[in-house]
Amino acid sequence: MHASCNPPVTVSEPLPAACGSAGAATPTGVLLSVRVSAVTDEAQGIRSFELVDVAGSALPAFSAGAHIDVITPGGPTRSYSLCNNPSERHRYLIAVQREADSRGGSASMHERVRAGDLLAISAPKNHFPLARDASSSLLLAAGIGVTPILSMAERLHAFGSDFQMHYCTRSIQRTAFHRRITTAPYAEKVHFHFDDGEAVQRFDVATQLPAPQSGTHLYVCGPGGFIDAVLTAARALGWPESHVHREYFGAHVEPSGAEEGFEVVAARTGMVVVVPPGKTVLQALAEAGVDVPFSCEQGVCGTCETRVLDGKPEHRDLYLTPHEQAANDRFMPCCSRSLSPRLVLDL
Repeated sequence: MHASCNPPVTVSEPLPAACGSAGAATPTGVLLSVRVSAVTDEAQGIRSFELVDVAGSALPAFSAGAHIDVITPGGPTRSYSLCNNPSERHRYLIAVQREADSRGGSASMHERVRAGDLLAISAPKNHFPLARDASSSLLLAAGIGVTPILSMAERLHAFGSDFQMHYCTRSIQRTAFHRRITTAPYAEKVHFHFDDGEAVQRFDVATQLPAPQSGTHLYVCGPGGFIDAVLTAARALGWPESHVHREYFGAHVEPSGAEEGFEVVAARTGMVVVVPPGKTVLQALAEAGVDVPFSCEQGVCGTCETRVLDGKPEHRDLYLTPHEQAANDRFMPCCSRSLSPRLVLDL
């Protein structure tokens, strides 16, 4: 799955504009140079970073649900959702949760980034947009998954669109942007649910997710277990695939079992690259000099999505819907493999 009935209110989102201070080209595209204007502790283990253009120019426009790629001080490039109002052009606001098993991204953002520092980022990209034809929206967020959902709430309120938002966290101490939300003009549309609170206020996805209504779209973001529970409940209730949108922040890529090597053909040049067991398609292509944009390396962000021309992929990503995976015309080389001896890619 991608991710109340009033007369439809069209949400017209701006397209990213080419402005801001451009930097060097990398596997994530042309980078912008930004300055960290503020660092704020938003909740236990969650810190926000306000980013502005180094030259004081307007930043590229973004739409609700968009993210940017950030080259972290630790080295990895990581995707972070923009959580400020999409109408703002003077800043980007991201929030980073310190992960216990950080591979160098979140840890370095928390430990090494201070106000005044410079960072290199990509222009905004959106794989989790609001549906233009929705008459109503149901926003479900858990933990750090509130970041794109918060931007959506800002946008929907600005357009006078009908929506409700549910925000689930372990405790109020772990609830990022609690004060911002409770003082927002749309605060009455937001419902908080704390794991350590009374049972009556907890959000039980299996029993409390409403049945689908014509024109209503569902958006969910948060830990994998939360998203999976929502998707399972939505399917059981008969929500249309096209009306359920989700975005994962991370995933553990499980091996398929008897992992075997295979060949990848870069169709545009005819180059044949062998992908051995234990190595990703992305890694094998990079070693052969074939550049593919990437970010998360876990199959959740969609940055490395590649078109498949021939062969049968073994999908291990969480980005494509089951229907999209069944088409076998695209896949994520950062984590997915091949069920056929050869995979021909549009590279």
